[in-house]
Amino acid sequence: MAKGKVLIVDDDVDIVEAMKVVLSSKGYQVSSAQDSSVAQACLEKDLPDVIILDVMMRSPQEGFGFARWLHQHDTFKTIPVLMLSGVKGETGIDFKSEAGDEAWLPVAAFLDKPVKPDVLVEKVASLIKSS
Repeated sequence: MAKGKVLIVDDDVDIVEAMKVVLSSKGYQVSSAQDSSVAQACLEKDLPDVIILDVMMRSPQEGFGFARWLHQHDTFKTIPVLMLSGVKGETGIDFKSEAGDEAWLPVAAFLDKPVKPDVLVEKVASLIKSS
């Protein structure tokens, strides 16, 4: 029996595959989308228990916009979002302190890439349990 459904929204194929392997090995049902428009189509078919969301995809801030879009829709706003990004390494900005701000960054948690497999599994489990 699956522990929960995870949707990964990230355009880096290698990172997506690595997260799929880690999470699937721990009993999660994992699907993925390479950008927010594909993710929206996935959400119409099946609701995940948690969404793992990258910041920079087609545009440098696509993940932020998608997180806000999710938060504006009653059907999706209760799904916990774990934002993962290497943006701190590129910009020096630390968004962890902003996670949870409903206007600016409506996500349940924020982790910097690269994330260790055990930290990823622990955070996903925690978000599913608390939702």
